[in-house]
Amino acid sequence: MAEKKSTTPSHKVLPDQTPPNAYGFWAPRCWHGMLFSDWIRLLVRGRFAIRPAAWGLTFAVSCVTVFNSVMRLLQELFYGRRLDQTEIKQAPVFIIGHWRSGTTMLHEMFVQDERFSYPDTYQCFLPNHFVLTRPFLAGLVNALLPSQRPMDNMPMGNRRPQEDEFALMCLGQLSPYLSLAFPRRPWQGVESLDCEAMDAQDLQRWKQALLWFMKRVTYCNPKRLVLKSPPHTGRIKALLEMFPDARFVHIVRDPFVVYASSMRLWRSLSRVQSLQLASDERWEEFVFDCFERMYGAFERQQPAVDSSQFFEVRYEDLVSDPLGQMRAIYEHLDLGDFEPARPRLEKYLAGVADYQPNSYDLPPELRARIVQRWGRFIEKYGYST
Repeated sequence: MAEKKSTTPSHKVLPDQTPPNAYGFWAPRCWHGMLFSDWIRLLVRGRFAIRPAAWGLTFAVSCVTVFNSVMRLLQELFYGRRLDQTEIKQAPVFIIGHWRSGTTMLHEMFVQDERFSYPDTYQCFLPNHFVLTRPFLAGLVNALLPSQRPMDNMPMGNRRPQEDEFALMCLGQLSPYLSLAFPRRPWQGVESLDCEAMDAQDLQRWKQALLWFMKRVTYCNPKRLVLKSPPHTGRIKALLEMFPDARFVHIVRDPFVVYASSMRLWRSLSRVQSLQLASDERWEEFVFDCFERMYGAFERQQPAVDSSQFFEVRYEDLVSDPLGQMRAIYEHLDLGDFEPARPRLEKYLAGVADYQPNSYDLPPELRARIVQRWGRFIEKYGYST
């Protein structure tokens, strides 16, 4: 049973320590998958304002990014033509929704169906060369990974489904995850939460990088792709331009829980990933701002999706009736017969039946701020204030 957590704002700098599950110094960080040139640009934008405790990590990442740059050149030399010619024959399924809304759970449920493919942790954290290096490097990376994620104790592993946003960031694209590096500096990449707010050239590069990555994942497993990334929630227009027949599954959850769990997420990620530490107050505004950017874009872009390609599910309904909700998703989006997927899904659900999400006790003044900032979402989806 997870310990009950309080989200009362402290407005103090986060303690310089690892989270409770001891995500060790040797464990891979999201920066380890970048090319050297992109890593140096990130450090320059942060003015090299690195806390002393992260100097060793910075040096280690710098060495690994040089390795990545060499491995990418070799992969593209040996495999590039075949990879570029890979066809994505079936329209992908995109799982969208704010962080901590249940996107990971939904992704895990989808990929129990062996008719689907998905980007896994090794591919998303080493996107520049996973086709070449997986046979000889995956074992080492898997041994270095923690057994659980720092924010929610969900299992981790090379073969588990992962968020393609990490791959895009490591491929040098704009992403809100860039803000993790130097959270005291102006936020980086948050404009990418709304594809219509991106510079035209940045957006074109983003599309090319996503297609580049998806082709390589498809080369490794040529089945229908299911991808999940919360930042894609505000990129529907761009994804439709790339894949006019794409399917979208949008999951929503009680925004008071989403806020509290998102704060836990960014605190945990910051302790593990950041090169400098920031106050809770900084992360509070980040959570509020990202939500508003994301759902402002979503409200404008979602009406362009044909109703037959879009399904919306509440987290609470998915938890109470997972098989019924998954069957409804399959039928509405025309994803094939649900019955072949049912046995493996039932086995997966039995295996996670004892999982308890974190619980939160929000003070009244914080609840009032959430209602003030996210009131439209709360009203639209019928959540109580």
